[in-house]
Amino acid sequence: MHKGASLPLPPADALSASATLGAHIAQAIDEAGGWLGFDRYMALALYAPGLGYYSGGAAKFGRDARDGSDFITAPELSPFFARTLARQFAPLLARPGLAQLLEFGAGTGRLAADLLLALEQEGQLPARYAIVELSGELRARQQATLAERAPHLAARVAWLDTLPERFEGVIVGNEVLDAMPVRLFARSHGRWLERGVVRADAEDGAGDRAETAQGGNAFAFSDRPLPADDLPEALHAIPGDHDIVTETHAEAEGFMRAVGAMLARGAAFFIDYGFPGAEYYHPQRAGGTLMCHYRHHAHPDPFLYPGLQDITAHVNFSGIAHAAADTGLTVAGFASQARFLMNAGITDLLMALDPNDTHSFLPAANAVQKLLSEAEMGELFKVIALTRGLDDALPLAGFARADRSHAL
Repeated sequence: MHKGASLPLPPADALSASATLGAHIAQAIDEAGGWLGFDRYMALALYAPGLGYYSGGAAKFGRDARDGSDFITAPELSPFFARTLARQFAPLLARPGLAQLLEFGAGTGRLAADLLLALEQEGQLPARYAIVELSGELRARQQATLAERAPHLAARVAWLDTLPERFEGVIVGNEVLDAMPVRLFARSHGRWLERGVVRADAEDGAGDRAETAQGGNAFAFSDRPLPADDLPEALHAIPGDHDIVTETHAEAEGFMRAVGAMLARGAAFFIDYGFPGAEYYHPQRAGGTLMCHYRHHAHPDPFLYPGLQDITAHVNFSGIAHAAADTGLTVAGFASQARFLMNAGITDLLMALDPNDTHSFLPAANAVQKLLSEAEMGELFKVIALTRGLDDALPLAGFARADRSHAL
């Protein structure tokens, strides 16, 4: 049975919007000669103006499928995530000239609101909190969240359409890198192929058909030979000659170079799920990391309901670190989310609650446990910190123990 058969059926208006996006993608495939690189497909599925997953009106972020959402993020799970980040950010914001905060991938605005409230408690409010946001729908939702949760601080927040040319302060991005388009590659019988997308109803002359359409999908994978001089450097390092499917992250690495060019002085923190390069391209990870999220179900079919589901790939943090280094940034720390949050004091914050008040304490403790547990978000998610122009006394408490920078 096709995976889509076990997932909730979208309402008619959502299916209609998905069909419109599907027609737009099909036209792009035709204009490209019948074969489209997967990175281009992913970009259209997620970001096509007014139709893509992140540029349309889907709920996206929430606690479960009943609210129409597809996945939950750490800021939605517990306010202790933002409060712990605030403990790490406050000493940085206190430095002369660094009293600004810039967020990428602000989602519902929950992290922004909770960070501002927590920094207010720390006595270290930023003079300005900027959010880079291209989606009008998400921008409106962020504004509503701030008006509801932190109305007296909302005036400090400004929205930007593009990266500023120059920034001094603290940057944060939670689950932003994983949603950047990736190229797909397959090694079969020792030969590298690039995996792209074709229309399922068209004759495929582009290369080897890797997967046939199922369940009414309009698209299918198709592999085409890859010239040796076009093989990305990351793939050269994969040992052996076994069959493998994997991704490369040129867009995320290009984004990191743009951040590095922008950050004149300060620190950037990115939190996401992923691995160092040696783990990312380990022979046992032969199926790659591409994954889709729809109504809190994870599945591997990127062609199901275009525009209505999230498409992600895990982050190769070694590639991110090397791209940052290309612009002169320093890796100031790399750790699991669990270790970072514990180092920065999340358990101290939790224990400040009265454990006898079970109505408040137990839900808070359960949420923090999900942030820290190896079986939940604690180990798969990592935190990387990148800095410029800060001295050796940098107070990055989140990496005081179990820093894994050496693995990058």
